[in-house]
Amino acid sequence: MPPSSTRPTSRDVAHAAGVSQAAVSLVLGDKWRGRVSETTAERVRRAARELGYRPNLAARNLRLGRTRTVLLVVPALTTEFFAGVYTGAARVAAEHGFGVVLYPSPEGIGPARPSPTTPEGRPSRAAPIPDPFASAQAALDGVIASSMAADALTAIRGDQLPLVMLDSDPEGSLGAATVNLDIAGGMRQVADHLLGLGHRRVLHLAADIPSWTFDVRARELAARLAAVPGTSLRTARAPLSIDGALTATEAALTAPGPRPTAVVCDDDKLAAGAYKALRRLGLRIPHDVSVTGVDDLGLATAIDPELTTVRLDAELFGERGMRALLAVLEGRRPQGGDIPVDLVVRGSTAPPAAP
Repeated sequence: MPPSSTRPTSRDVAHAAGVSQAAVSLVLGDKWRGRVSETTAERVRRAARELGYRPNLAARNLRLGRTRTVLLVVPALTTEFFAGVYTGAARVAAEHGFGVVLYPSPEGIGPARPSPTTPEGRPSRAAPIPDPFASAQAALDGVIASSMAADALTAIRGDQLPLVMLDSDPEGSLGAATVNLDIAGGMRQVADHLLGLGHRRVLHLAADIPSWTFDVRARELAARLAAVPGTSLRTARAPLSIDGALTATEAALTAPGPRPTAVVCDDDKLAAGAYKALRRLGLRIPHDVSVTGVDDLGLATAIDPELTTVRLDAELFGERGMRALLAVLEGRRPQGGDIPVDLVVRGSTAPPAAP
């Protein structure tokens, strides 16, 4: 055995196992089947364990032309949903020897911006704003990106790398693969729940973000309600923030005409803003107005009454995204089918009050 201060090499393993270095490479690279015997493979593995041998991943990656690094582009880190997506993706990546670099791209804006200038147009003394992904193609093996951050891909040339899109139209996706939650099914569950309770006047508090996932929510809600005679649907758009939702909800509920008996929110954060607006107007939840959300964030059970919402499994979403990218990198077909979602019924919904 080599001295304890010296890291064991493949040559040491080969010597201990009585085989060639080529055989060690085949066994430890899991490419030995049909080329060396099971007995020889086990002898090599045992020698590697006893020596404490660890392959030089940096050298291996250099030979393969890979960095084993993946970029995950998300709209923001201010919501726990995308933190969950990262957690799921990083877990699967680690199992396969990959690392995940997380890049938040608020509102889909890419990182590349011009150097600052003075009012006269001369270069400013302030430090220029660097583009952290100017060499993305050389530094990354692939990209996973949310549709809400898709515009950033051009800025970092991520659309020219192996790419998996999350929450994106599979018909027009930029990526080699698309992974989606069954968000349409989730919105149908919301509509059916409210219709079953007897609601016929609905306000859709829609996220004011141009994105496929929010377009699907609006389309499915409208289609489901239109199928039931006597229903009406109004839409109010709001920034994806509590204050924005408060202002939009308050304006919609004080507008002329019959007041909606239910507010369907595109996101739990919007629902929290709707709660504040309803209370400002002296309306009770769910006695006067029912409220629903989407995501099932921790916020959903922190507000009172607890929120009826569509549970989206963010970690599973990230896992599936990473597995899809690994499949693309290996030339395999990724797993198909949308990830199921569930409506969690809590205290924020009830039958509408009698006229």
